Amino acid sequence: MSEEQTVSLIDILEEDEELEEEASAVLAGSDSDHCSYPQGYVKRQALYACNSCRPKGGEAAGVCLACSYKCHEGHDLFELYTKRNFRCDCGNKKFTELKCKLNPVKEEVNALNKYSHNFSGLYCTCSRPYPDPDDQVEDEMIQCVVCEDWLHGRHLGRVVPDCVELQEMICESCMNKNPFLWTYAAHLSVSGAAVQVKEERDAEESNTNLSTKDEKGADVIEPSCKRSREEAAPSCRLKELRAIGQQRSQSGAVFWPSGWRSKLCSCSTCKDDLSGADLSFLLDESDTVLAYENKGKTNEQRQPGHDPLMSALDNLNHVQQLEIIHGYNDMKTELKDFLQRFAEEGKVVTPDDIRQFFEQQSRKRRRDDAGCF
Repeated sequence: MSEEQTVSLIDILEEDEELEEEASAVLAGSDSDHCSYPQGYVKRQALYACNSCRPKGGEAAGVCLACSYKCHEGHDLFELYTKRNFRCDCGNKKFTELKCKLNPVKEEVNALNKYSHNFSGLYCTCSRPYPDPDDQVEDEMIQCVVCEDWLHGRHLGRVVPDCVELQEMICESCMNKNPFLWTYAAHLSVSGAAVQVKEERDAEESNTNLSTKDEKGADVIEPSCKRSREEAAPSCRLKELRAIGQQRSQSGAVFWPSGWRSKLCSCSTCKDDLSGADLSFLLDESDTVLAYENKGKTNEQRQPGHDPLMSALDNLNHVQQLEIIHGYNDMKTELKDFLQRFAEEGKVVTPDDIRQFFEQQSRKRRRDDAGCF
């Protein structure tokens, strides 16, 4: 039996739990029962693009989590993970033959929505689908926090650092469109330089007091009017970093450590520049995907027993729902018990073992159905 045909039991058990946690983190932060359209341009939400409803050559459109369940059940959907500042398009004029079942009265278009090739099921600079049936290379996809496109790790122009899930990434294209980010990258990006900059800034601040020393060492008291002007006009952190003159290679994607946004300058000039570049969200720590996922986990903990993945059962009657839920839970328990035996014996699980398990489940189901009759 070749190594490619074997599966680690620990990997299977851990992956099952990880997938459930990831799904809950992404989906629990969005409403699975009500269309998000009335909320306007939602700060961040799970989104989907319906390939079944989009005519060939038609305009890109995105639908919220609830509409993916209620209005596009069984359709060919592109999962977009999350997007910021988006309003649900379901049923507007982009959908020629579909009306939203949850909120049928909508404006013809959502003018402030932003679309990319992701809405056509394409990702990265290579514009390929994910998963890609023609790509045999195992590679993780990482989302740029600015353009929100997903890029293959091998197409970032640099080595992906460790603990990437705790960091944010800005792709090279977005860095070059906003050159001032390279100044921040020289000091704040994942390279250890952020510590050095902080020490330099602390040293500068410690030397700035209400009094200064003249050349002879005597205290010189600054005029109160001068102090008030300085307090009214705080210094620009970006200018300070530029004055230091620290440089880094301006190529490849840039990874940023947790909390890097709080170190960006928020003076009035920089705020205006960020707003003009449509990057004001960079000053907002709650805009991060990690903050959104933590919100989803919190919502899930507050509502134990509510699983957004089970919302698709709403169209079934109570008896059918109970049958499916019990059947799923029984199958899941029996599968874990089945795999546990391999763990205890130190064996690996092969595709034949999995196939045998489901064949036994199928025979058991037929016997149970026969018993009912």
